[in-house]
Amino acid sequence: MSVATKILTDGFERVRENVVSVLDGLSAEQLLTRPGPDANSIAWLVWHLSRVQDSHLSELVGGEQVWDSEGFAARFSLPYADSATGYGQSSADVGTFRLSDPSLLADYHAAAHELTLTVLKGLSDQDLSEVIDRRWDPPVTRAVRLVSVIDDTAQHVGQAAYVRGLIT
Repeated sequence: MSVATKILTDGFERVRENVVSVLDGLSAEQLLTRPGPDANSIAWLVWHLSRVQDSHLSELVGGEQVWDSEGFAARFSLPYADSATGYGQSSADVGTFRLSDPSLLADYHAAAHELTLTVLKGLSDQDLSEVIDRRWDPPVTRAVRLVSVIDDTAQHVGQAAYVRGLIT
């Protein structure tokens, strides 16, 4: 594993540790608490950051998302399209998020994290420097996309930790 891949792995491991910590011991009711009328709940935030990680990492290798392949879409049974990741959802959409079993969040994030580790183990420095999205200026490389996912997921788990502090 290259130094760059080790650094990326460390970033995703830190997000994983924080997700485990933020979910620890909370009830479904606490996970669904919105501290304000337009605020996101811990459950929605962790679902969203896991969906983003799953969708982007599977896309990097042209593989199937664990959301689908491991049956999480059916297990969550959300009132959204199975392809939804939370991006662009309204406050009303967030308000319809439901959670029948708190362990689903931890299980889904763990599965997305395992996918991430598998993808990272298979990447070379050459793979990391490959341009994967030319819609941006400068074009986005695989490494830049991975750093963006770490940044996004770290921000959302930080928001979830803040909400946890408010409700506990």
